Amino acid sequence: MKYLDINPLPGRNVRLTGYLHEDAEQGRWNNSRPCVLVLPGGGYQFLAPHEAEPVAMQFYVKGYQTFILYYSVSDLNTQDQPPLGLTPLCDASAAVQLIRKNSAEWLTDAGKIAVLGFSAGGHLAASLGVFWDSPDLNRIWDTENGRNRPDALILCYPVITAGKFSHRGSIDVLAGVEGDRSFFSLENHAGRHTPPVFLWHTVDDASVPVENALLFIAALRKHGVPFECHLYDKGEHGISLANGEAGRNDPHCSTWLSLCAEWLERQFGIYADKP
Repeated sequence: MKYLDINPLPGRNVRLTGYLHEDAEQGRWNNSRPCVLVLPGGGYQFLAPHEAEPVAMQFYVKGYQTFILYYSVSDLNTQDQPPLGLTPLCDASAAVQLIRKNSAEWLTDAGKIAVLGFSAGGHLAASLGVFWDSPDLNRIWDTENGRNRPDALILCYPVITAGKFSHRGSIDVLAGVEGDRSFFSLENHAGRHTPPVFLWHTVDDASVPVENALLFIAALRKHGVPFECHLYDKGEHGISLANGEAGRNDPHCSTWLSLCAEWLERQFGIYADKP
């Protein structure tokens, strides 16, 4: 395994770590491997460790090149802390572009990059999926002609809306307590440009209401964006892999990983012998 730890944006407290296979398994993936970029949750105020490395390693053992982005966060309890605004989105945009730029060296397939996010990290992943070509992002960050667009999104109990069912803490950190929250309500920005989505949520999530998932898949359906959604009737927020290794042990919810892996294989056409 080759380990990377780099800063995709010098001068900013951002880290991109990578866990890379050093061979490309010639003949299986045409000399490069698909990639999963993991964005941990934490309400944009911290980054949850159990939604970072343990998740990346699960996809690594499945053959993927995996990365974790430790993006910009803020603390609402810090006096005079300005809103984060688009700062985390610039971090994620830069990370995807950097992975594509180094695809030959890192043996990654530049056309098979999935971005996976939990909770607020899910909001960030979905934000990149809907705003990758946004003029608002382009004004502050050069997106290099769409090289920041994910090829797939994996959203795990994501924050989506800034409206009635919002996770207020996450949106407040981005927009400010009294700022314009509407920009960060992602169900209103999904469109045909949005990449295919795998999404899962628990119906009794007490922190991020399941309506976040429902609003987003309704928007995807409206615009004809391919998606797969799994709703589990029980399960606490923040359960990550739900296998006891990282997050709470919930054998039923833990099936999301195998379902996601199958979906991603189909999405990327990794196994041509599968229907």
